[in-house]
Amino acid sequence: MIQSRVLPLALTQGDPSGIGPELALKAYCARKAEDLPPFFVLGDPAMFERVARLLGLEVNVEATTTASATEIFLTALPVVPLDRAVRGDAGAPSAADAPSTILSIERAVECVARGEARAVVTNPIAKNVLYAAGFSHPGHTEFLGELSSRYFHHEARPVMMLWAPELAVVPVTIHVALAQVPQLLTRELLVETGRIVARDLAARFGLAKPRLAFAGLNPHAGEGGAMGREEIDVIAPAIEELRAMGIEATGPHPADTMFHEAARRNYDVALCPTHDQALIPIKTLAFDRGVNVTLGLPFVRTSPDHGTAFDIAGKGVANPSSLIEAIRLAGRISA
Repeated sequence: MIQSRVLPLALTQGDPSGIGPELALKAYCARKAEDLPPFFVLGDPAMFERVARLLGLEVNVEATTTASATEIFLTALPVVPLDRAVRGDAGAPSAADAPSTILSIERAVECVARGEARAVVTNPIAKNVLYAAGFSHPGHTEFLGELSSRYFHHEARPVMMLWAPELAVVPVTIHVALAQVPQLLTRELLVETGRIVARDLAARFGLAKPRLAFAGLNPHAGEGGAMGREEIDVIAPAIEELRAMGIEATGPHPADTMFHEAARRNYDVALCPTHDQALIPIKTLAFDRGVNVTLGLPFVRTSPDHGTAFDIAGKGVANPSSLIEAIRLAGRISA
């Protein structure tokens, strides 16, 4: 049962030409069946009304303030206006809408900093669209790090974790070319990432002694140095340093044998040197239910583990499961 005193979650609009608005409307429709915590959207109310009509979704959309959002959530989707209209043509992204997409993220963080929301949930963005409007960050995660400094006066080092009931993974390097990984994969990076992951799993996920499993970079975890020395010279020393801190860390493990069901019982999170080592298994196991959680921030942020899907925007076929899980998880770990 939703209580009026519950502080709501702040949901960003995402790219208005993608499936974000549809997902937000569908998540609202599922609020009772899924027992979701209250949330409000930062965006253009008129655009959400247009999408609801286009898709034949019977959703009341009401422009509101953050102070009234929880009460309004009982009968309508609360949308806190950004005071700028958006085009939001389904499947046809426009750089003209990029400023509102960026502002929605910024305002969501500001709402948490001001005590008007308890967590941030972000809808998918298209980075290339934002780049055309002068966006200078590689993605959501790095922008949230800057906003952490601006609104919380906290120098954060954001860490991306993809979470599902079956598996949690952390890519230690993220959106970089594979050829750059050996140079970027330092002992210091591995130790700092492992420390942040262990701390936040304990503080937010209630794991008293999180178990971290590190994947090797090379096939067969280097085969004793025959296929590369990163495991010997970088990863193993980082694991030893984490153990000296009292953190339960194992590895480096061959990545090709870490993700079957029996292996997953031995750890709480897998830390992988490369992006695809981490994301391929979780997207195979839980494509529609995976949640992107940013660790290392002074606030909770979750997001669906998928993109804007411009090819299906406006067709009414987008699956809201990942956003629903992102809302549910944000409510749980920010409680």
